[in-house]
Amino acid sequence: MTSTAEAPLLLTQRRIWIIFAALIAGMLLSSLDQTIVSTAMPTIVGQLGGVEHQVWLTTAYLLATTIVMPVYGKFGDVLGRRNLFLIAIALFTIASVGCAFAGDFTQLIVWRAVQGLGGGGLIILSQAIIADIVPASERGKYLGPLGAVFGLSAVGGPLLGGFFVDHMTWQWAFYINIPVGIAAFAVAWFTLKLPSKKATAPIDILGVLLLSAFTTCLIFFTDFGGDADHGWDAVETWLFGIGMVVAALLFVLVESKAKDPIIPLALFKNPIFVNATAIGLTLGLGMFAAIGFVPTFLQMSSGTSAAASGLLMLPMMVGLIGTSIGSGIAISRTGKYKIFPILGTLITGVAMVAMTTLAADTPIWLICVYLFVFGAGLGMIMQVVVLVTQNSVDASLVGTATSTNNYFREVGASLGVAVFGTIFTTRLTENLTGVFAGAGASASDAESATATLDPQTLSQLPDAIRDGVVTAYADALAPVFWYLIPFIGLAFLLSLFLKQIKLSDVAGLVARGEAIGGEEAEALEAAQLSRPRSRNDRAGTAEHVDIQTR
Repeated sequence: MTSTAEAPLLLTQRRIWIIFAALIAGMLLSSLDQTIVSTAMPTIVGQLGGVEHQVWLTTAYLLATTIVMPVYGKFGDVLGRRNLFLIAIALFTIASVGCAFAGDFTQLIVWRAVQGLGGGGLIILSQAIIADIVPASERGKYLGPLGAVFGLSAVGGPLLGGFFVDHMTWQWAFYINIPVGIAAFAVAWFTLKLPSKKATAPIDILGVLLLSAFTTCLIFFTDFGGDADHGWDAVETWLFGIGMVVAALLFVLVESKAKDPIIPLALFKNPIFVNATAIGLTLGLGMFAAIGFVPTFLQMSSGTSAAASGLLMLPMMVGLIGTSIGSGIAISRTGKYKIFPILGTLITGVAMVAMTTLAADTPIWLICVYLFVFGAGLGMIMQVVVLVTQNSVDASLVGTATSTNNYFREVGASLGVAVFGTIFTTRLTENLTGVFAGAGASASDAESATATLDPQTLSQLPDAIRDGVVTAYADALAPVFWYLIPFIGLAFLLSLFLKQIKLSDVAGLVARGEAIGGEEAEALEAAQLSRPRSRNDRAGTAEHVDIQTR
């Protein structure tokens, strides 16, 4: 069998763009799903009777995504990323079928969690593969095509999600993933040619299990604590809290002794890595809680169709994409990155203060302005933090560092959605029950009406009750932003202390000796094309390259 060392991959510009096309296909699958589902969510939870538990539709996906991120990152470093990327696409697509055929809200939550197992891989492996094939100093210019993918999702997702809800059924929000997933799998299968490797040390299975246990206990602890059915004084809440602490202590102990730990503790001796990861954590707390519940508020408060209300999130994506591309290009040209997280956290904080003023009578155009500013701030932080993380570690740890950074951001996101989502949902349920009870409904009828409320039902209610419902949504959401602002402030302080170092000009695969890049790769490929192929050709012939990437 031919080894990777015998035939380094020729990382020509043409091959880089071919690999990049496969990554775009995978990311389109994930990003399109998120915008479609967020648009359809009010209808889904209303028809399945899950309004009071809608936070779990988001939390289940985020929890699963968070758990598997370090696994994909570490296994990608150890075994290679191609097969893992294909597995992630397959998992995501199969789970979409399960979501579409879910018979009740519980089944839907389970399948959304399975979707998260695939989604976590699409996120981490895409970022790690880009670091493998593109030097940090040039990575900014590749943000343009990535921005186009998210732009397409931002426009196409709400339109498709709204069309499915308004003219078909909510199940089509998941049916659409099936052809997209099959196409993404085919593109990745034929174009994503990367080196495969074998593990040289035992895989840290115990570390994976303990990290999963910690993450699960953390989310359940926060969710149960803020839930009216359990609360902070409930025994089951504190059992999860104890489990969280025990799992964390055991995890640190196991990682300190593991030959090849899932998250090497040595990473936390790197001040740049720690700083960038802390920014991601605090940003996740504030960012995802806001993004997760604003579409629902917009749809219920605007009185428009699902498609139209989904498009109201477009200004945020325009702001995010614009500053993400702009900051990426600027970083590639100057090699300086520190200023962008500082500006980004300031701008995000301003937008979040503005969103505390949301009310039932806030003009839609003004909400769109707030969202544009919010997105513009995020665009200066998200990609930059990942770039800084990857640039701060050895090339052999790029996947592990990428996944660890994302893991802590997703822990923040899961905490944010669980805690602040619970605050929002509890307030909303109380407000809505009060509205229906005030209209003359009995306590049980008011509770039932609250659980099954969706935009279609809302549009058929009398004006007085409809206005009460919209006010209930605004009064539940706006105060939540006050709780989020301190975390954005902390991210700003951390950004001030982010150290500026030189960006690497060598791609990860080249640094690890698994590929030949730059002018040498172009010359070798040109030489291959200009002479007959032979089994005795040196490393770099097309035949050897093909063998070593299988």
